Amino acid sequence: MIMKKWFKHNRLPIAGALTGALAGYVYWKFIGCTTGSCAITSRPLNSTLYFAVLGMLLFSLFQKNKKTDSHAQ
Repeated sequence: MIMKKWFKHNRLPIAGALTGALAGYVYWKFIGCTTGSCAITSRPLNSTLYFAVLGMLLFSLFQKNKKTDSHAQ
């Protein structure tokens, strides 16, 4: 029950992380770094994780905040 509530509350950042991870892998596969000197795009794990974090941050911008305290302003 708690995990279901957590996933429902964080579905946008999770979707952003998955989308970003896929985009990072695709970026590494088709563009990548041919010399191996690029820190982010030289390995698929680095690229996938970096883009997953970026996707999570980007998608979390569109998440609505719910006020828990009605007196706080």
